[in-house]
Amino acid sequence: MGRNVFDGQPRAVLFDLDGTLIDSAPDITAAANELLELYGLPPLTLTQVRSMIGEGVKKLVERAFAASGVPLSQDRLEEANRAMAGIYARHLTGLTELMPGAAETLAQLHASGIRLGLVTNKPQLAARSILLHFHLAERFGAIVGGDAVVRGKPSPDPLLFALEQLGVPPEEALMVGDSATDVAAARAAGVPVVVMRGGYTRVPVEELDADLVCEGLADLPAALRHMRSAA
Repeated sequence: MGRNVFDGQPRAVLFDLDGTLIDSAPDITAAANELLELYGLPPLTLTQVRSMIGEGVKKLVERAFAASGVPLSQDRLEEANRAMAGIYARHLTGLTELMPGAAETLAQLHASGIRLGLVTNKPQLAARSILLHFHLAERFGAIVGGDAVVRGKPSPDPLLFALEQLGVPPEEALMVGDSATDVAAARAAGVPVVVMRGGYTRVPVEELDADLVCEGLADLPAALRHMRSAA
């Protein structure tokens, strides 16, 4: 068990979005390839783009051009990032699906009185639009996108901002994510962290130094009980 396991049931659970609650890689791939086409570059595969997700749209754009053999200067990166913002706004939910067990697990946690927050590096408006599309927005007492704070994950800032909105201190909260970015942000915020298999991590989940690895979202309530009993 990891270093910062809470004592008792958490009062709040913070969720990452991409690769944790939703499988958005197909939509993000479509948007990235539309952007690359504007620049006369060939498309990337779904597998390639999946490995680029997790640190915000700008970092994804930078990685996409680098993978295409055309690394961008800072000015060109800013230009491409602005273009991507408009493109991705048209690719939020067309190919995106909920991860198995997402809706049911959120409903169960919400019904048990646990406060829920969303902490993502995706832009705030895009994150909220996706939650509304899947009828999940009402579950969350805090939705923090990458542009809602100066520094996104792996900085602790978005987690701490969400917890401030929820009125819960870090030691009484839990982070649920799928990547090293989520684990680093949770550690920096002093929040225990559960990592889900099947997300967008670029390294094996066992190497992420999470407090617990969970097979899927449907197993999360049982995982919370396991962590509580081990605290």
